[in-house]
Amino acid sequence: MIHAINDLARHLAGVQSDVDAACARVLHSGWYILGPEVKTFEAEYAAYCGTAQCVAVANGTDALELALRANDIGAGTKVATVANAGMYSTAAIFAAGATPLFVDIDPDTLLMNVDLLTRRIVAGDVQAVIATHLFGLMLDMPRLVNICRSAGVLLIEDCAQAQGAHIGGTKAGAFGDAGCFSFYPTKNLGALGDGGAVITSSAAMADRLRALRQYGWTSKYASAYPGGRNSRLDELQAAILSSLLPHLDAWNEQRRKVAQRYSGAIRHPHAKAPRTSHVSGTNYVAHLYVLRTDRREELKSHLSSRRIAFDIHYPIPDHLQRALSGFVVDVALPETERACMEVITLPCFPEMTDEEVNSVIAAINEW
Repeated sequence: MIHAINDLARHLAGVQSDVDAACARVLHSGWYILGPEVKTFEAEYAAYCGTAQCVAVANGTDALELALRANDIGAGTKVATVANAGMYSTAAIFAAGATPLFVDIDPDTLLMNVDLLTRRIVAGDVQAVIATHLFGLMLDMPRLVNICRSAGVLLIEDCAQAQGAHIGGTKAGAFGDAGCFSFYPTKNLGALGDGGAVITSSAAMADRLRALRQYGWTSKYASAYPGGRNSRLDELQAAILSSLLPHLDAWNEQRRKVAQRYSGAIRHPHAKAPRTSHVSGTNYVAHLYVLRTDRREELKSHLSSRRIAFDIHYPIPDHLQRALSGFVVDVALPETERACMEVITLPCFPEMTDEEVNSVIAAINEW
């Protein structure tokens, strides 16, 4: 019996003393916003990701929006993105005043179809790309970097679901002009509340991001940049993230092991295992384990009868969301729409026991 996709209480129990010490340190400091803990975490996370700069913000959606704004992507510009990733990049694009240009997905990886993207870039339709590493699997970033740089197109990585993934030693977020992260509690590196960050090796972009996260200030009460806001990671969350960061690689390895066991043992004609690598094993960190099935309602009922948790990531493609009615028209995304009708997410987290993994495998195979 597995009641959740991700058991956060069990996850925290293994690092409770580290988290307690981090919280006590902040509470005793009397400094709660944009202080030494944020600076320390920013330096640590930049070093971990292999970039010169990290700017911590309030959440992952703000990270995407402010990365766009910091590069003057707004009204009159089009940003290529996918429509099968829960509206996160789309919401950020609209918030920045730009227009989303949806690109269909590769049915094998569920990631953006780079061939289709290339055609849109060649046609001159695209000023920026948000490359979403979905479910823990990285896009083929060396190829995508070459395409975008050759065309002079801004490349932003959405790494919310790929913390710690890498290709040839280069981490997710370090390939593009900027990499955006969410530290929502269920992420591979999650805070105990909301949080986000943008990494970059551009000092100028980082300076502008730091201004934009605090009202556009270049000095106290002097606002120089339009589009600024209050988007700050607080000291408590920064300290917690610093205490958890040393565990990330080990947690990712445990996630991969769960995913590998699923993919190696689930055998059902109506359950298709996800592609868990297309470059190297380390470009996948198993944030979510997402099957595809053409009989999803039946599988949902079966898993419920076995008291096994599941979820759908994500059921409604962005271009068909009611909120976008009238804003997005004449968009054909057949692979995206098909995938949203077929995906189903199984439990996958570092603390899963062999018995729990076996119970999920058995439930699928008995279906």
